[in-house]
Amino acid sequence: MPASGIARLAYRWLAWLFLACVVVQFFFAGLGVFVPGSTFELHRNWGYTFGYLLLFMIAAALIGRMPRAAWAAALGVVVLFALQSVLVALRTSAPAIAALHPVNAVAIFTAALWIARSSAAWQRQPNGEQPEPDATEAAPGEAT
Repeated sequence: MPASGIARLAYRWLAWLFLACVVVQFFFAGLGVFVPGSTFELHRNWGYTFGYLLLFMIAAALIGRMPRAAWAAALGVVVLFALQSVLVALRTSAPAIAALHPVNAVAIFTAALWIARSSAAWQRQPNGEQPEPDATEAAPGEAT
């Protein structure tokens, strides 16, 4: 299997692994809220640890010459991930804005789910090509 094929397969596995890590992150947040004597340290440390998977996903998408959406979506989640830390940092100076932290977490989960589900189609696309439009979609310039 060529390097691009390995990279495409790795992207797909990394996407599903990242989604699973997001679910675990929600669990760790729940521990911090509902378990007496528990802190958010595990939640914080886990978030900083599995965020690196996104960088490997971007690298795999570029090495695998996957469609732009593959690396751009992962890059978008990197931005959402960075925003999580900013929101936490605002908890004393702007608590109403910091309260968007769980909302942003849902956005990360939604994006991760979309990426994971799309990864199979992106893996099958020829190198660097965009998918063919469906027959039900109007071509550019055609009336609908």
